[in-house]
Amino acid sequence: MRNAWLQTVLISAIFLAAMLCVTIEAYAVGGRAGDQMESVESVEAARATQKSEAKAEEAEHVEHAGMDDDDQQASNDKTGDYDFQPVTQEHLLQGTNDPAYWLMYGGNYAGWRFSPLTDINSDNVKEMKAAWMFQTGIPAQMQTSPIVADGIIYLTAAYNHLFALDAVTGELLWRYDHELPDDMRVCCGPSNKGAAIAGDKVFMATLDARVIALNRKTGAVVWNTEMDHYANGFSSTVAPLVVRDKLIVGIAGGEYGIRGYIDAYDINTGERKWRRYTIPDKGEKGSETWAGDSWKHGGAPTWVTGSYDPDQNLLYWATGNTSPDWNGDVRKGDNLYSDSVLALDPDTGEIKWYFQFTPHDIWDYDGNTDLFLVNVERSGEIVKALAQPNRNGYLYVLDRSSGKYLHGTQYVDKLNWSKGLDEAGRPIVDPKYVPTAEGKEFICPGSVGGKNGSYTAAYSPLTQLMYVPTVESCWQMTKSASIFIKGIPFWGGGPGKTQGDDGSSYGHLSAIDPSTGEIKWRYQDAYPMMGGALATAGGLVFTGNLEGHALAFDDATGELLWKFQTGSSMRAQPVTYKAGGRQYVAIPSGGGGLAVTLVGEPPLTSKGSALLVFALPE
Repeated sequence: MRNAWLQTVLISAIFLAAMLCVTIEAYAVGGRAGDQMESVESVEAARATQKSEAKAEEAEHVEHAGMDDDDQQASNDKTGDYDFQPVTQEHLLQGTNDPAYWLMYGGNYAGWRFSPLTDINSDNVKEMKAAWMFQTGIPAQMQTSPIVADGIIYLTAAYNHLFALDAVTGELLWRYDHELPDDMRVCCGPSNKGAAIAGDKVFMATLDARVIALNRKTGAVVWNTEMDHYANGFSSTVAPLVVRDKLIVGIAGGEYGIRGYIDAYDINTGERKWRRYTIPDKGEKGSETWAGDSWKHGGAPTWVTGSYDPDQNLLYWATGNTSPDWNGDVRKGDNLYSDSVLALDPDTGEIKWYFQFTPHDIWDYDGNTDLFLVNVERSGEIVKALAQPNRNGYLYVLDRSSGKYLHGTQYVDKLNWSKGLDEAGRPIVDPKYVPTAEGKEFICPGSVGGKNGSYTAAYSPLTQLMYVPTVESCWQMTKSASIFIKGIPFWGGGPGKTQGDDGSSYGHLSAIDPSTGEIKWRYQDAYPMMGGALATAGGLVFTGNLEGHALAFDDATGELLWKFQTGSSMRAQPVTYKAGGRQYVAIPSGGGGLAVTLVGEPPLTSKGSALLVFALPE
């Protein structure tokens, strides 16, 4: 399967190269456009002429697939009985303290993915049953984290579909189907990690590098802003983060040689307020870490949602791989600020401090995994810290006020690319385990990780443990020549054989103390663990596996207490909420994507896409 995928990529690359010399033609997808074919030139011309009218038209036009005016009125009528309250900054600061809400990707600004709910707990979770299920009808990987507000779930699916569902019954209230071009530049699958919410709007970033605000009562488009031109290699899969009046959004496209950035948009108008490039411009501090003009196409994408410390007014956002991925010859140096965490002023985008996890990344390790704002004990004192289980196999703990390295520990079983971390947290690279033209050595972990940014870990303030789903899959990595052509993959190599090929890959869920790095317990699974995690005050940790089981564990012992076969691999993020006096656990299910193809998946896996919601019997 993996070889077939690689052949497809090569064919696509050849096709894209050919397109540079001919008129490009594109079809809209998603079942909404007609059969009319338009050239990119004509599309761009139309955009130019319509730009002045766009905001007015979008405010009046509801983008529902196949809906006429009567259907739209019916959709509006369905939401008429809900008590819509504006989601304020005060609501966002509360995170999951109000159990009726799940307002952001990480649950709260600290990124914990923790709920104080205890109705479903370690004593009774075995009695939990399916309450309802919603099928998206989109058979592709589901990586979303649902948003819950005012009794409504806002659920995104692959290819930028967004659904509003009754949180108690699962009834579909409205849907939005974003019209996508036929020639998107998407590296690793058409996923979306979820929506954001503020005021009376719900927000989604798109695969064609746009940001969209919808009226959360009706699904009407309020504004639609282009981040960048997708044909140049840009896309966005991230769940945005709202900080006061700004919507923070990251970009993807590191495999296409983009120059990464983090954007902030006005939540009311869609106007871009600032842009922080993740690679310094020529002459800026850090530009000396790039040879020649390699910084122009150096990558460092930002496709995982960050965290925010309101006490210090600091936004933390991780950055990804360098370009080309596996060949660093043309970009000698540490390549700042790739594979890093940036602490930013959310009002201006100014960098306050940074820490680089993998300088001069030639393994495609990225730095894009979730960031946990936790307190750790250090020399008998409590330190406000930032913890990240990085894809390179190390758990890093930093002082989140200054970026000072506190400690780092290996959390994967197999790690050979580095001999350890020095006193500053810099990896000590073993030159035996780097990509080569022959690609003979198996390098651990492989490029997927470790902990991968496509799914989440969780943290419980009660146990003070992080719960980290992990991939154990070593790879051979090849290095090859690389030529940058805009809009075409810029890899400089790639994976050779992986342990997914011979079935020796596996996964685990590990409970880790961030103060010490000690692993308190570990559950091992036959396949890599690539589903997100949720911790609750009921003494539970929820996640899922590639065989399609939703799983619940005792948070203190790791005992498996409950499982349910969802019918497709688990790649998304579970959440929990309370509605009508009853606690629900919402678990999206839907396999697919490049990562699982490379690390190994069950041979009979099915490509589903559904939201399953569970509760105790009434």
